[in-house]
Amino acid sequence: MAKASDKAKTATPVSTRPEAPAAGAPLAVSRPQAAGKAAAQVSRGERQEGGKERVPAAEGGASAGRPAAGGKGAAKAGTKTRDRTAGLVSVAESLPALGPEASLQRYLQEIRKFPMLSPEEEYMLAKAWVEHKDVEAAHKLVTSHLRLVAKIAMGYRGYGLPLAELIAEGNVGMMQAVKRFDPDKGFRLATYAMWWIRAAIQEYILRSWSLVKLGTTAAQKKLFFNLRRIKSRIEAFEEGDLKPEEVRQIAEELGVPEEEVISMNRRMAGGDHSLNAPLSQDGDGEWQDWLTDESPDQEEQVAEAEEFAARHKLLEEALKTLNERERHIFIERRLSEEPKTLEELSKVYGVSRERIRQIEVRAFEKVQKAVRELARKKGLLEEEA
Repeated sequence: MAKASDKAKTATPVSTRPEAPAAGAPLAVSRPQAAGKAAAQVSRGERQEGGKERVPAAEGGASAGRPAAGGKGAAKAGTKTRDRTAGLVSVAESLPALGPEASLQRYLQEIRKFPMLSPEEEYMLAKAWVEHKDVEAAHKLVTSHLRLVAKIAMGYRGYGLPLAELIAEGNVGMMQAVKRFDPDKGFRLATYAMWWIRAAIQEYILRSWSLVKLGTTAAQKKLFFNLRRIKSRIEAFEEGDLKPEEVRQIAEELGVPEEEVISMNRRMAGGDHSLNAPLSQDGDGEWQDWLTDESPDQEEQVAEAEEFAARHKLLEEALKTLNERERHIFIERRLSEEPKTLEELSKVYGVSRERIRQIEVRAFEKVQKAVRELARKKGLLEEEA
């Protein structure tokens, strides 16, 4: 079997993972499968855990559980769980459409329109969802965190899976978090949801990355999601097996057996298919036909361009809060490609260099404050957990 490069994995649209989502389909699957997928995952988790509340594992860790209350309490809890699951089906159906990668830019634009929630708003909505199964409240809780899902999903682009699929799986994790969130515990939903989002994305990557089941133990999961990063840091760039000292260093850092390090390195270095293997039973095309080129990643360019445009717009609006002299000094000192010296500006305005410096500092503080306020009003500034 020929060794498949990471590039070969990047664009494989075949049976090694679910097919690319159809256009206009939420959560990367066609309606009504979107809601069914979310509800099925929620319900399946409840059945498999046999009366325990599933808690997402930390990266590379195992799941933990808390026994549910017995007797009538357990029956009542089961009824509430079914009610919440039904409510989340409606939420899934109403999320912005996330289809093929061509519509990813539109999706990212749409989720920016959902406002961030203040701690008080979040608490009231969460209580309405927990106590009254208010679907509209659940919808607001989910949609206000879709940008968080997209941000986390972008951190997993290096595993050769479409960003749209990673975001879709993260959205499922977000709904799981909303379903189990307890606002009376004293922490923000974003803090709680991050674990569920990461867990959902990581599980999807492990299912889709290889035809051979991968990451069946906590040690394997830890290695899968950290091995390449550590190899890059210690400059272990040679192909083939790691050196003994490199194996020891990685094993000690991650707290896993050296044999696991060697095994995972070999599995991640090798591929599941020959590059000449047919893409389908019809024999139309080969794996090598889907090797990616060296052009910049379009998804990343779109995300960066949107981020730059948003920041530029905020800066333009913030500069309007300065008077003419403050604006000119700030631009010449902070934004010009060839910044002018304090001496040059002091001659222009007929004041001392120290006075120019004071005006510059004051202008910078005003711009910084204005940018923060504008970003918060536009929902571009994420609340601290």
